[in-house]
Amino acid sequence: MDARLNYFASPTAGKAFKHLMSAGKAIKDSSLPAATQELVALRVSQINGCAVCIDMHTKDAAAAGETPVRLHLVAAWREATVFTEAERAALELAEQGTRIADGAGGVSDAVWATAAKHYDEEQLTSLVVLVSFMNTANRLNVIAQQPAGSYEPGQFH
Repeated sequence: MDARLNYFASPTAGKAFKHLMSAGKAIKDSSLPAATQELVALRVSQINGCAVCIDMHTKDAAAAGETPVRLHLVAAWREATVFTEAERAALELAEQGTRIADGAGGVSDAVWATAAKHYDEEQLTSLVVLVSFMNTANRLNVIAQQPAGSYEPGQFH
């Protein structure tokens, strides 16, 4: 499978991606727990069907010590007992923030309140920016049909 676009050869993409990578680094360096960041990035990518990002975030999370059981259960996190209440709140916010076209109102007040019990304002900001960032990255990759499987952990960090 070949990608429709070569983002690395495009001057426009190069300029835009410089800013996207800076945004990604700001999120990565935030106080939002690293494990939560990877779980949320993985879940958003699963919802959007972005194979490149699923590949990346699964491998990065595993390299950082995440367990295979937790990685395999992200897709069914509601029924899994391996996630903390804080992680569950982040995953629910990520799902509602990703599926805004599927229901009126976006993120519900109840979901927001639950997330706010577990994360301070700076962490909530990082979480919202992460969800938005991942949706952007997913769309770039899905539209251009970027192939997955060859990512090496830490390749883009």
